[in-house]
Amino acid sequence: MSKAQYAQLNDLIETNPVDSIDPKSLIGHWINSNPDTNSIARINITEANNQLQLQVFAVGPDGPIDWGKANAEVFASSPASSTGAGFTCTYDFGFAEARFQAMIMKGLLVLAQFHIFKDDSKRASYFLREYFASTHEHF
Repeated sequence: MSKAQYAQLNDLIETNPVDSIDPKSLIGHWINSNPDTNSIARINITEANNQLQLQVFAVGPDGPIDWGKANAEVFASSPASSTGAGFTCTYDFGFAEARFQAMIMKGLLVLAQFHIFKDDSKRASYFLREYFASTHEHF
């Protein structure tokens, strides 16, 4: 029996080989559209050595908390596209993990966050979805 070469109809699209996915639409400075968020205030997305990188700034009691930089994996909108439409990324803090899935929709960065506690605190893993607008400010 041969293995399936597709999992859904979208996988059967005829395409020329895609050498790389252009992350240009994702790169920039993104600010949370909710000024009252208790989560992530802003995200800087850059590219270094052909690798998409995130630098996240979360809301803290005394100002922004810089999570540092983490590499992200870029995804196109279809198997035939070479334009970046979204990414995944994970921050591992030891006591917890923050896993991201993001996409561009109507000019906004839609960020799905999956927070998983790995310590013995008995806190529930939780999900957030927030929207970020592009800004030309440099932080």
